[in-house]
Amino acid sequence: MKLNTETVTVELKNGTIVHGTVTGVDMSMNTHLRAVKMTVKNKDPVSLESLSIRGNNIRYFILPESLPLDTLLIDDSPKSKSKKKAASSGPVSVRGRGRGRGGARGGRGRGRGGRN
Repeated sequence: MKLNTETVTVELKNGTIVHGTVTGVDMSMNTHLRAVKMTVKNKDPVSLESLSIRGNNIRYFILPESLPLDTLLIDDSPKSKSKKKAASSGPVSVRGRGRGRGGARGGRGRGRGGRN
């Protein structure tokens, strides 16, 4: 993760300001910080050892000026090969797509019992 060990400021949607060192960010933008100073709107700052913020509560991150964004934004992870076959025109197989609406054994609306 590229922002690990960076000290950032996070503003939450409720106006709270959180300043701390990033320990992790997951796919839902849930952010985990350590050495945190949290200032709730119109209250005194509170120091915390660690804090986790749910991603949907984050308004924005304020990153340090010294952060080289141009190099961090380059995606240097290797591309994974696609395992899917190339798409062809038309159906490849008719089987395996559910029971269907009709067919050889009567289809829909053929009554309840043993008579055909």
